[in-house]
Amino acid sequence: MTIDLNCDMGEGFDTDALIMPFISSANIACGGHAGDENTMRETIQLALPHGVAIGAHPSYPDREHFGRKEMELPLEEISLSIQSQITTLKKITEYSGAKLNHVKPHGALYNTAAKNKELAMTIVKAIKSIDPLLKVFGLPFSALQVACTIEGLVFYSEGFADRTYTSDGKLTPRSESNALIDSTEHAIAQAINMIEKQLVTSTEGITIKMPVQTICIHGDGSHAVSFATAIHNALKEKNILIKH
Repeated sequence: MTIDLNCDMGEGFDTDALIMPFISSANIACGGHAGDENTMRETIQLALPHGVAIGAHPSYPDREHFGRKEMELPLEEISLSIQSQITTLKKITEYSGAKLNHVKPHGALYNTAAKNKELAMTIVKAIKSIDPLLKVFGLPFSALQVACTIEGLVFYSEGFADRTYTSDGKLTPRSESNALIDSTEHAIAQAINMIEKQLVTSTEGITIKMPVQTICIHGDGSHAVSFATAIHNALKEKNILIKH
């Protein structure tokens, strides 16, 4: 059994170098909510020695709210912003002698694309115009997955070790007090349950289907390094291969 373990990086936190040995994919901020060409380059250099796959982490062009607020923008404007962000990282990645592997939308863009068909299709077409071989990370059963199927892009269903879920399979909004998982044991158990049983328990205690190919650990959390270490070790103990 194998699983990809991914982390959002290059967002201005000092945990990236410490987390990198424990993951298999890095989603690198590319200027929309955080990051610039220097941080992209630095994060890529941290990833390469560990064989970590490099992915783009584009967002709404909203540094003020860290990309966590939905923006009412024309779809064409969103498309151009996403293309610019991904292309910038792609060029830096290739200049570093590596290859861009995937794209994972960030924050509000990720959550809105899970339910908004038009936005999801806009994102997928923007990605496809750059490289149709790029994989796309997103929530299972989402509008983003449907758009990838229509456009022929490879979709990776993503689960979260450190976030809770509502009973409709969506992430609990960060505005809710129970949105984040603080317990290492809870994070490990949730990750393993998604990997082995393709299930997750919602905040209401409902068991829901959650088929995943990649598990996310957030690099900006206070428990980021300890969670990454503990989850990595727990998966190894259960002979689950961490591989992108």
